[in-house]
Amino acid sequence: MSGSLTIVLAAVSCCRGRPITEPVAIALLRRGAVIDMPGPRSSHTTPTPRGGGAPIAVGLLAAAAIIHNALAVVFAVAVAGFAAIGFTEDLRGLSIPRRLALQSLVAITIAGLILSPLRMTAVPLAVLAVIAAVGLTGFVNAFNFMDGVNGISAVHALIGGAAYALLGVWRPDTFLIAAGAALATGALAFLPWNAFRARVFLGDVGSYVLGAALAVLAMIAASRGVPDEAALAPLALYLADTSWTLLRRILAGQSWCNHHAHVYQHWAGAGWSHQRVTVVTSATTLLLCLLGAASLTGDPALRALADAAAVSVLALYLRSPALLGHTITQPEISLGCAS
Repeated sequence: MSGSLTIVLAAVSCCRGRPITEPVAIALLRRGAVIDMPGPRSSHTTPTPRGGGAPIAVGLLAAAAIIHNALAVVFAVAVAGFAAIGFTEDLRGLSIPRRLALQSLVAITIAGLILSPLRMTAVPLAVLAVIAAVGLTGFVNAFNFMDGVNGISAVHALIGGAAYALLGVWRPDTFLIAAGAALATGALAFLPWNAFRARVFLGDVGSYVLGAALAVLAMIAASRGVPDEAALAPLALYLADTSWTLLRRILAGQSWCNHHAHVYQHWAGAGWSHQRVTVVTSATTLLLCLLGAASLTGDPALRALADAAAVSVLALYLRSPALLGHTITQPEISLGCAS
């Protein structure tokens, strides 16, 4: 199969049939009582099915089968593994220790598969694999934490997928183009069901899958010679927001797994609509991707200038709640630390 045909079929596989599969998924989720009930931490007021990201996972697995190479196997393992964990969480819940153990098992498998071709001795390779697995697990959970207003995570996955597809064009790398395009079209096909009036939520299955797909594409891009700034730019805002929120809570002596004070949640608490929050966060990620692309030019001065600008953008983003003069005062909700 030619590279161009592979790319087209992989992209189409993630959106074809969505007008049928998503309503079927919603009906099954309602029948199974897989419903997200509003609570003090919620940004919604209507009981809504969760788990709508399952068709995205199916589409990405179909895309991996079409791409049909070693990297596609790694991608499929990531999607299937994290989809299984997320869907189990949506259906009946998992204790935090069990959830982290399962995520770590999948992540170390993926890291080993990606890094095994590197010509390194056993000990450095094992250390690098553990670091990569921790980063993968961390980002999947960060993506889940950030999925709190309509459309935000689907739009970020759309931008990220498109960014990796374009990096594949620059490289050139057919896998990055096809997998990135598949991720972008899968996220785009979900938006009509969630961006305005949310008829379904991604659920843990959706947020885990999108987070894992982005993280794996970042790891593969970096391992294949894409500069770190360009490879990590689509992940930067979610990583910064989650890391900053957890750090502030730990320094304040608060439980790390009670979270309701991310930057984007301050914006929503200040009266911003879901759509405004999604547009501004997404525009910030798009700007970070453009700044990261400066690393592709090979110009050290331009690269350093773009890096400094990206750090400044993230600093301004993290500082924005104070600039808005807003502090979240709602009760803290446990996410199951005692489970």
